[in-house]
Amino acid sequence: MDLKDLLSGNLFDPLPEFPTKQRKAEVPHAPKRYVPLSVVEKKLAVKNVLRYVPAKHHALLAKEFAEELNVYGHIYAYHFMPNYDLKAPKLNEIPAKCKQAASIILMILNNLDPKVAQFPQELVTYGGNGQVFSNWIQFRLTLHYLSVMNDEQTLTMYSGHPSGLYPSHKDAPRMVIANGMMVPNYSTKELYDKYFALGVTQYGQMTAGSYCYIGPQGIVHGTTITVMNAASTSARTTSADGYSSRRGSEE
Repeated sequence: MDLKDLLSGNLFDPLPEFPTKQRKAEVPHAPKRYVPLSVVEKKLAVKNVLRYVPAKHHALLAKEFAEELNVYGHIYAYHFMPNYDLKAPKLNEIPAKCKQAASIILMILNNLDPKVAQFPQELVTYGGNGQVFSNWIQFRLTLHYLSVMNDEQTLTMYSGHPSGLYPSHKDAPRMVIANGMMVPNYSTKELYDKYFALGVTQYGQMTAGSYCYIGPQGIVHGTTITVMNAASTSARTTSADGYSSRRGSEE
């Protein structure tokens, strides 16, 4: 893994070679996503990813992105995927200006390690749709911003999109993240599918989009606590074995 390349921010001059070798790697892939878009909206989806790209590359990449949308149901910008497996290095090996930002880089790389992620090439850590980023350009840009920011700046993120580095202070968060924001009156599955296809929202689950996935043990632990609390509520008791207590009283 080439950390210097990952953090350089040099995405477009020249364009990286298409990661043909990595695309052939034997890893699980996300199923094709539903694309409830009109012809005009499909063009908008392509434009939404091209906003990151200098105009001189639009003709080439627009064709690639349009094909991805048709074939996979989402624009992942595979052209910008690293041509090697990702893996979290040791913290002191990450060249960043502040330890907090380096720690976030470490967590992002861990979330996308093929031994950790459910669909690593589609940037999904777990749950079938728990996205770390919406596309690989966002991944590259975010790592670069994290590598150059200092401990008096905050990076704001929305559904994979790094919206800017802002002045803050040492006690402020180094990153503020929002994922999957939908107006409640319009937060239907159908509209979510549409906006995900457009590339303007993503579902980060609990720990994919916040970069802090710790593995299946966290899911099992959280699910166990949820079921236990639901059983206790149903039994109207606060005991840890509320469900068994209820059964005992009925018997």
